[in-house]
Formats: sequence, C-alpha cells, structure tokens
Amino acid sequence: MSDEVATVEARVRPTLGAIASIFARYANTTFGGGSATIAVLKEEVVVKRPWLSQEEFDLNYALSRLTPGTNLLAFCTAAGWTARRWRGAVVALIAASVPCSLFAVMVTVFYEQLHGSAWFQAALTGALAAAVAIMLSTAWVFAAPHLRAAPLKAAVIVPSAAALSLLAHLTPVKILLGAAVVGLLWPVARPKPAPPEVAS
Repeated sequence: MSDEVATVEARVRPTLGAIASIFARYANTTFGGGSATIAVLKEEVVVKRPWLSQEEFDLNYALSRLTPGTNLLAFCTAAGWTARRWRGAVVALIAASVPCSLFAVMVTVFYEQLHGSAWFQAALTGALAAAVAIMLSTAWVFAAPHLRAAPLKAAVIVPSAAALSLLAHLTPVKILLGAAVVGLLWPVARPKPAPPEVAS
C-alpha cells in the first residue's frame, strides 16, 4: 500500500456540522492573529481529528499566504474544501468569519468610549507584548516539522527570507514565490516506508 493511499484511508470525512463547530469555535476565540489561529486549527484538524494530512495542511497554509486579503479566511476556506469540497469551503468560511465580524462591529461601536480609558490602553499594551510571544511560538509550530525533516534546507531558506524582507524590503509574495522555486529545485528525499511484515 502506498503512502498516498494510506493517507487517504487514514483521513476522516467530517460532517458539515463538525466543520462549522470547529471553525466557529477556534477561528473566533483564538487571539494572536491569523497565524496563531491557524496553528490552533492545525492541532484540531490534523492532530486531534485526521481531517487533513500534514501535507494537505502545508499546501493549504502555503496557498493562503499567497492569496490577497485575509490569510486566515483563505486557509479556512481551503481546509474546508480539502475536507468536504465546496460545501465544506462555504461552511468553514461562514463559521470562521461571521461571528468575529459581528464582534468587530460591536467593538467599533464602543471604541469611542474605550480608547480614552487608561485601563483600556494598559490592556492593549499588555496584549501587544503577549502577541509578540505568540507570534514566535506560532512560527515554531509551523517550522519545527520542516526543520527536523530538512535542517540544511531550512538553514538556507529561513535566514535568506528574513534578509530579503528586512534588508531588501521585498514583498511577502515575492519571497514566498522565490522560496517555492527553491523548494522545487531542491527537493528533499522522503524516507521510504518500511515493508509490510509477513506473518509467519
């Protein structure tokens, strides 16, 4: 049995209700930005519930970073599509966007009353400091599997991408496309699966 067939058989086809529940719950209650939310969703749909394989998650995440607009919603739509095609995509998008959009409207309505409050400003300062730590933690969640699988490749691409962003001021799309080309030209050999045991 090939790895691809084994992956398909190991996946679980979720119900639309389950997709709505997971994406509504975690896309609307996780703080720290889109990447932090995607890291939480990875734990839910790859680790705890095998709706997506690691390879499918990586592809969805990469595509979401290349699309304009909100990367989180692009990822949710792609993940929903992978799990249940267009119905899953629509349900995941609605579940991930509508509740937090309503919350944003409510916060905007009360912003005039909140922004002058010393308590509110202090809370924002603390939240921003924590957001930096969350971003670093999230970066490790995404990078760790690839660092272990291809440490030399990661050692070249990661600092190069940082230099292109900070020093050359290239846009994220150009850096991602360049990294994709490097990945295409520098494939990593996958370990061969162990042969099946023969019953004696």
